Amino acid sequence: MFVLMNIVAYFHAYKFTHFQDNYLIKTEIPEKLSPFDKLRVLFFGVDNPRPSNTSQPRMPFESLKLRSNKEIECWYVHRNSSTEKSSSRGTVIIFHGYAGEKSSMLDRSEEFAKLGFNTFLVDFMGSGGSEGNQTTLGFTEAEEVKTAYDYVLKRGEKSIYLFGTSMGAVAILKALSDYNIEPRGIILECPFGSMYQTTCARFKSMNLPTFPMAGLLVFWGGVQNGFWALKHNPLTYATKVMCPTLLLYGEQDRNVSQQEINDIYKNLKGEKTLRTYKLAGHENYLLKYKQEWTDDISEFLNK
Repeated sequence: MFVLMNIVAYFHAYKFTHFQDNYLIKTEIPEKLSPFDKLRVLFFGVDNPRPSNTSQPRMPFESLKLRSNKEIECWYVHRNSSTEKSSSRGTVIIFHGYAGEKSSMLDRSEEFAKLGFNTFLVDFMGSGGSEGNQTTLGFTEAEEVKTAYDYVLKRGEKSIYLFGTSMGAVAILKALSDYNIEPRGIILECPFGSMYQTTCARFKSMNLPTFPMAGLLVFWGGVQNGFWALKHNPLTYATKVMCPTLLLYGEQDRNVSQQEINDIYKNLKGEKTLRTYKLAGHENYLLKYKQEWTDDISEFLNK
């Protein structure tokens, strides 16, 4: 039984951290699965097609590729036809979540443009126009955060902010913990507290027991991807964050608990603000709380 559980966890972890060919259909969310399908997903893992960009910015932009741990594709979006620094208040570097890509962040980019900022959108490795088919849920992606930051800094931009949702927020926290980068501020949407906690949340969403499979899944996911996943812990990364931080959270989130958010907030060392949205889940907050989200972002940036 122990060997069987490890075999199941090994294959499940591979599917969770490696995207498949684009023609595959993504497995439905757990709430919509039948009991049989939940059992199938438990044993064989979730099908995740490789994320593809489905649209391009409507504003002037540059498409470029940067060499990081993988080659990553980015869009530098200018809020108007001028690329001079004086034409904007700064640049916000935007990072997507798990199984996402940079085109899914264009609505945020447009809101930042209205506030006077250029944006720099990044495809993490395995997504969009970037290299590979692998994801490490923010662990290795932290190096790509640094690569993007360094590039924008070398372009002469002094007013740099980092924005990330879910996995993107986790990658930002790890980048600030591991590397000597100094953004003017960071905006984080629903980062998970630890790799183990976010894995347990997925089992709970299907009304399945977390022990021992969640731990085995995290262990094998780390082994397959070359890091110790049980210590992939944004709660710890937060203790190294000294810059101003805006932390955003949807109170109906089933993937990240309120306690995880509270713990991350407590550990942040710099000036910090927490805003929550009562009816939002683990989703794009612009869908239900566009005005509130915009007001919170604007207030933070104006400080």
